[in-house]
Amino acid sequence: MIRYHIEDIQFKLLHKRILTSWIKRTIQEKMDLGELNFIFCSDDYLLNINKQYLNHNYYTDVITFDYCNQNILSGDIFISLDTVRENSKEYSVSFDNELYRVMIHGVLHLLGFDDKSDIDKVQMKNAEDEALLSLQNILK
Repeated sequence: MIRYHIEDIQFKLLHKRILTSWIKRTIQEKMDLGELNFIFCSDDYLLNINKQYLNHNYYTDVITFDYCNQNILSGDIFISLDTVRENSKEYSVSFDNELYRVMIHGVLHLLGFDDKSDIDKVQMKNAEDEALLSLQNILK
């Protein structure tokens, strides 16, 4: 089951059914879906999560908590909409495009993708691009 939550901000996620279907399809290629929560929040909210649970004192766009068990994908994906908005401007893409990229980025982490090394970053980016292309075809 995929759930969407809003913390400390005003936000309405559009296309929930389509996004849920897209995410499920991405997951089901490799794992079974358990419980997946997307939590949309502010920079300050995510900074507090980053400090409290990861001992990091910096802003980020996404933090993924992995609760996967064997072949069952489960986790919490926290997304700062403030940083998504800033990044969309910096990379000259729409807010929605950047949001969907960050959402699938968190899912890909739960599927075992990493982005620590340069090779991992390329593989992650390719997987993001492939997933976003799939979503674009659905949204047409």
